[in-house]
Parts: sequence; structure tokens; C-alpha cells
Amino acid sequence: MSNLPQRFSLESKQVLVTGATGYLGRTMARGLAELGANVLLNGRNSERVEACVADLCGIGLSATPAVFDINDEDAVHRWFSQYGDAPLHGLVNNAYAGSAGSIETAAEEDYRNSYEVTLVSAHRLLRYALPGLRAAVCELGNASVVNIGSMYGLVSPDQRVYENKQVVNPPFYGAAKAALLQWTRYAACEFGKEGIRVNAISPGPFPPEDVQVSNPEFVSILAQKVPMGRVGRAEELQGPLSFLLSDASGFVNGANLVVDGGWTCW
Repeated sequence: MSNLPQRFSLESKQVLVTGATGYLGRTMARGLAELGANVLLNGRNSERVEACVADLCGIGLSATPAVFDINDEDAVHRWFSQYGDAPLHGLVNNAYAGSAGSIETAAEEDYRNSYEVTLVSAHRLLRYALPGLRAAVCELGNASVVNIGSMYGLVSPDQRVYENKQVVNPPFYGAAKAALLQWTRYAACEFGKEGIRVNAISPGPFPPEDVQVSNPEFVSILAQKVPMGRVGRAEELQGPLSFLLSDASGFVNGANLVVDGGWTCW
């Protein structure tokens, strides 16, 4: 049996991270690279992806661009066809794009779009990733998929902390994230016997840097709702994600690791 530091290592592992150019995505990707992984950075914008790859490679880490639209099945198919049957040791379904709003202000299309980018894309990516994940199991005995959920897949937002209904964290986001958490359990049960573990992380309040700068009053209100008295820092997702992708979590399957400072404990 390897020792604990070895089990936490991601040395020489290939990990695909979707939404890797965003605030949380690029920080999570850096954490994986710091533990030795070659991170396949996914995004639709080639310039942003290449810039993130250059940033990581510039400090001696390993990263490779993976430019494709996760909502375009043909594009996903083309990318995985090029990747071939090489081992893919980890898949992180992190990408999301959508607006704010409430039930009163939301359009039906908002629900469809949110469901598509959150759940359908995770399904699509896992299916196309299966040859690589299975190759990783043959190589090292296991592979890991981590879906990025949300505290709002577990609880509803307090609309009183928002300025109006147009800027509330939207119901279609929370509903899609709740679906993703249940889909995680289904996938864990289906593929666990193959050595492919599927888990989720549900972040709490991690407002982007621009929001922290432009709206400190809102961030302060959010912090007051957290038992720890502050919002999360992006790097605080690196450890939980790395754990679930590493051999240190070898018997963790179908779990949802909540990283919210205690928000959902009230």
C-alpha cells in the first residue's frame, strides 16, 4: 500500500476541467496542477484557454488546452475522438453560464438552458469520457469524476439579501444543480463497480472577484449568513477537489462534499 502523501498525489494524471477559465475553474485547475496533474483546460474561447495554459506553464506546471463547447455534441465528439483511448484519470464538470432572476421573472428557456449546461453536458461528457476513464482504471485501478454542484442545489436563496427579483440567484440554477447532485448518485451506482468513482462538491458563497470589488456591501451581507462569518476563497476548493480526484478518497463514491463554511447548517 502506498503512503498517504503518495495517495494524495496527482502526479502524471490527466484531468479534464470544464469551465476552466472562470473564477473558480482556473483556481481549481491550478491546485490540481500543483499536485502534479496535467490539467486539460476546457473552455469555448481559445484565447482565454491559451492564456490560462500559458499562466500555468509559466510557473512550471503542466496544462494543455481543450477548446470545445460542452453544449455542442459534435464538438465534444471531435475532441474526444482526437484524445483517443489515452487514460483520462479525472473529469471535473464545472462549467456553467446563465443569468439571474426569480420564478416571476424567469423565462421557460432559462430552465432549458440551465439544465442543458449543467446536467445534459455532464451526461454527455461522462459518456464520451468513458473510454479514457476505463483506460485509467486499467492503468492505475481507478478514475474519478467530480461534478460541481452548489449550496443552492440543497437550499433556497434568501431573497431578502438581494436588491430585487431580477438579481436573485435564480430558481433554474438551483433546480439544475439539485438534478446534478441526484445524477451524481445514479452515476456512482452505475460505474462504481468498474472503479470509476463519481462524486460532487457543493460550494457555498464564493462571489467572483469583480463582485467583491464592486459590491462589498452585498458580500458583507453574504458573510453574515455564514457560520464562519466570511465568504469562501477560491483556493479553498482546491483541497476538496484534489481529495476527490486522488487515491486518498478511494472508497468515496456518490458523496456530495459541501464546502460552504456551514451555510447549509443553519
